[in-house]
Amino acid sequence: MATLSLAEFQAGMTDETIPPIRAATRVEQVMLAVRQRIASRELGAGTKVPSIRSFAHTLQVSTSTVVEAYERLAAEGVIQARRGSGFYVGGHASRLSLAGLAGSGARRDRAVDPLWISRQSLDAGDAVLKPGCGWLPAAWMPEPAVRRALRALARAPGASLTDYGTALGMPALRQLLARRVAEHGIEAAPDQILLTESGTQAIDLLCRLLVEPGDTVLVDDPCYFNFVALLRAHRVRVVSVPFTPTGPDLARFEQALAEHRPRLYVTNSALHNPTGATLSPLVAHRVLKLAEQTGLTIVEDDIYGDFEHDAAPRLAAFDGLERVVHIGSFSKSLSAATRCGYVVARREWIEGLIDLKIATSFGGGRLSAEIVHGVLKDGSYRRHMAALRGRLAQAMAETRARLKPLGIVPWVEPRGGMFVWAALPDGLDATAVAGCALAEDVVLAPGNAFSVAQTARSFLRFNVSQSADDRVIRVLDAAMRSARRSGNQK
Repeated sequence: MATLSLAEFQAGMTDETIPPIRAATRVEQVMLAVRQRIASRELGAGTKVPSIRSFAHTLQVSTSTVVEAYERLAAEGVIQARRGSGFYVGGHASRLSLAGLAGSGARRDRAVDPLWISRQSLDAGDAVLKPGCGWLPAAWMPEPAVRRALRALARAPGASLTDYGTALGMPALRQLLARRVAEHGIEAAPDQILLTESGTQAIDLLCRLLVEPGDTVLVDDPCYFNFVALLRAHRVRVVSVPFTPTGPDLARFEQALAEHRPRLYVTNSALHNPTGATLSPLVAHRVLKLAEQTGLTIVEDDIYGDFEHDAAPRLAAFDGLERVVHIGSFSKSLSAATRCGYVVARREWIEGLIDLKIATSFGGGRLSAEIVHGVLKDGSYRRHMAALRGRLAQAMAETRARLKPLGIVPWVEPRGGMFVWAALPDGLDATAVAGCALAEDVVLAPGNAFSVAQTARSFLRFNVSQSADDRVIRVLDAAMRSARRSGNQK
């Protein structure tokens, strides 16, 4: 067989019936060459793939390049290694897999429940717009700072790359976090801070520690939908209290405490999700007084705290961590791929949480903690957040201006953050609107996904950082008109 260069081989294998695939490195190019032979049926299921040495000679690449390409293909199941015999085709790859697609995504006919928005947003392809999702676009994240931290970590001692973290988590990061929460008036020693994989894991561990199946947990209405999904997974009873622009409705809050005797109350103090509202000092003091009278424990999720322009009161600061547990995460502000959250609590609760963390996830994400610490300690995170707050403020103003001609009215003017909670005109059903928009590859966030009492039928949550594309407004307008024609109004 004549020796061809890799480029010549690929040119000869061109077939309009094979989806185009971009291959950047030599290893990826070798993988592409194998995939093309399989797709053209030159290599059938169960047939032996050319030996490493012969394929390296054919494509004029090193044997190590072919070895790595074969290992990657074997890991994907495209080929299979047989000891002492070589590599064999595992089966014909579909065109979807050749194009690098990962399945068909979330079912679009799924009922709109607390996980609907997450499923649609997480599984959406690049062509899908996601004004309903809860995170920033990748281009808005501090990628250069994360890369610097990764490069520094690559030069660190091997234990940082391969070993388990300590039970509490990286000491240097916990010391830094103790200083950060002190800026909000929360006095906590590093041994009162437990690192977790995420804010969600923090709440999961607290539920395991503080509630039993059948207990009642109080949430805001509306509230972050994943609170409800997670609480239901713990088989607790979820009761909601109407949320106002200054915090929970105090009369209804007091009534719920008397009627249901909840064990926990889960809320946001700063930049409430989904409304963007901020807890007032007066409401905060009254909530804490009622909690003290009834033995209620409060979980204060502060995941959006760094997005504030002016700091709101923190329940944990007023309470001194007696009845309040403070949690946070860097998924929204730094990197969703680098999973790192934390819990700030009384020492005796931290001890119980450590045991639960070891039982459920053992040592935790040391690599993630190292990356977060690297970005926080060099000052790049503060600079990133300062710029981000300004960028979000501009996006907030632009989104509100774009929604106004459609008659969509914000419920409150947020003091920062990424969310606008807004009412549709004429009592339109937001779920029906979201369904029409999804058919046009736009993911919206209908209000009742956030409401335990199902009282937010005509509301949508907009992520202003994901709403700049003109197609969002065009599809939204068309979806609203379709919902009107279908009679989806009050």
